[in-house]
Amino acid sequence: MKLPAAMTDTTLEQRIIDLETRLAFQEHALQELSDALADARAEETRNALMLHRALEDLRQLRSAMAASPVTGDAANEPPPPHY
Repeated sequence: MKLPAAMTDTTLEQRIIDLETRLAFQEHALQELSDALADARAEETRNALMLHRALEDLRQLRSAMAASPVTGDAANEPPPPHY
């Protein structure tokens, strides 16, 4: 491959330095994206666990309310002690 006369060794060296610099920035950006994705996945896992726990608590509360003799109906409540 024959290079144009205007392209000297210093020009080639500068182009290589520029390419290496770009590559370093791209590698850094890729690592930041990878870290952000890992953080997002960890947060998603935590959120899913919290949601699961909240739903389980809700199920337990509903079961406890359904099994309770008091249904919240005032007609089923005993009269107050002063009657």
